[in-house]
Amino acid sequence: MATLTATSVADSVIDYAVKHNITRIVVGKPTKPRWRELLLPPTVDQLIRLSGTIDVYVVSIEPSDSIPGSAARPKKPVALSGYTSGLALVVTATLICWFVRPFLAPTNMVMVFLLAVVVAALRLGLKPAILTAFLGVLAFDMFFVPPYLTFAVANTEYLITFVALFSVGVIISTLVSRARERADTVREREIQTDSLYHLSRDLAAAADIESLMEAVLRNIRESLNAKASVILPEKDRMKVAVASKGLHISVKEMAVADWVFRNRKAAGHGTETLGSAELLHLPLHTSGNQLGVLGIKLENETDYRSRQTCRLVNAFASQTAMALERVQLSRQAEQAEILQARENLERALLNSISHDLRTPLVCITGALDTLRERVRTLTVEARLELLDTAWEEAERLNRFVGNLLDMTKLEAGAVKLRRELCDVQDLVGCSLAALERRLGTRKVDLHVPSTLPPARIDVTLMAQVLVNLLDNALKYSPASSPIDIAARVDASRLNIEVADRGPGIPVQDLKRVFEKFYRIPVPEGVTGTGLGLSICKGIVEAHGGAIRAENRTGGGLRIIVTLPI
Repeated sequence: MATLTATSVADSVIDYAVKHNITRIVVGKPTKPRWRELLLPPTVDQLIRLSGTIDVYVVSIEPSDSIPGSAARPKKPVALSGYTSGLALVVTATLICWFVRPFLAPTNMVMVFLLAVVVAALRLGLKPAILTAFLGVLAFDMFFVPPYLTFAVANTEYLITFVALFSVGVIISTLVSRARERADTVREREIQTDSLYHLSRDLAAAADIESLMEAVLRNIRESLNAKASVILPEKDRMKVAVASKGLHISVKEMAVADWVFRNRKAAGHGTETLGSAELLHLPLHTSGNQLGVLGIKLENETDYRSRQTCRLVNAFASQTAMALERVQLSRQAEQAEILQARENLERALLNSISHDLRTPLVCITGALDTLRERVRTLTVEARLELLDTAWEEAERLNRFVGNLLDMTKLEAGAVKLRRELCDVQDLVGCSLAALERRLGTRKVDLHVPSTLPPARIDVTLMAQVLVNLLDNALKYSPASSPIDIAARVDASRLNIEVADRGPGIPVQDLKRVFEKFYRIPVPEGVTGTGLGLSICKGIVEAHGGAIRAENRTGGGLRIIVTLPI
């Protein structure tokens, strides 16, 4: 349905038909009296004259005021006081003319009566203004045209004055009435546009179903002074998602809502379908989806037959349906993204397990198999070498499984900190001791002042953080280069740095290295699961701190752990 605003009905309809390639126009048979056709040609005749190649069908229809959106705007009845006021204006004009009678000619007094007609048209409406024009002609004839106090006219020239006075009065009244109707239409459009603007703004800001429903109820209450409910499907039945305070949704209303949902048509109060219901139920649907039902209970019975109200209600239903679809699509996209991330994580986990579990197991199995079959032929040095290999691979396997368990605990929030005051030098010493065999003759430069204040941390977990950072530096830097460990206090924060002289990390990967199973291209022979730095990040953040990576000037990587003192 389209609503057009124009000065000519026929012109606007033909223009709309031409723009939209419409070939047939169906119009109702005119019902106005025949005498009015002398003043203004019927719309049907104007359409036929302007139609050109467009076919115009004239049909006889019964007016219907019970279908939402098709009801004509109810005409305001003119109160009796309007006609009384028109009579008072004529009496006032007559008295004025009576007092100025010695000074004005009768033809000039016509202007006073014409002024009364204009005032009636502006203040009282079309019909009182026409009555004022008619009574003005009678009063002018009786009191100011000889012979006086009769309706007889001695001079026939006054007949032209009577006709002109009445015609001008009617024309002015009609023009003013049309201008008022247009002003009312513009005002109604402004109210409707403002209501839809506020609804669209609130719906656009709604991020979930709950806030969206609240925005719908609030805007319907403020714009229409009405109560509303939103009924959404849940499995195989309908369920009230939200309803205005004090609005009870009975079993009967739920049945009407179910019918509306299944048939995609409005029903309930104010319609010809299930009209005994208390609410007007409108379907919430888009081009491809049926999303729910909007129920509205208007305050005034006449509002159900108001075209403006019906148009606004239908617009509210359309906006709500589109917003509801947007939220549902957003939720589906979010769920799809979560599923995709889960699939990627599972794929990375399987790839990591298939390599990092199988490799040490194969090495351990091969070493033990060799020891079992060739125990008598192997030298002592060979047997010790095989045992060392099996031991190293078993440690590697233990670290991998331990990392998986630690990551699982961190994600589940099962890590409980046991904070205690700890000296930073002792923390660094414990971490170096855990990697003593791997460090070997590797040079480690320490810059940890003894004057640093103690930190309240979980010693075991923070030692694991430093071990993982040192292990990362050992794997990704040349064996001849030193590893730097530094600590300092900066603005009541403790900074611990582990730096190497390896190749560094591309700038775009500095933040991603702390993601689970994320690994940059590594040198051949370097193994890892991509969990070490993720575990460090989880432990540090559990302490209320932060961790970041940055490239060093001259080459290498520096990882900085910041903890509250």
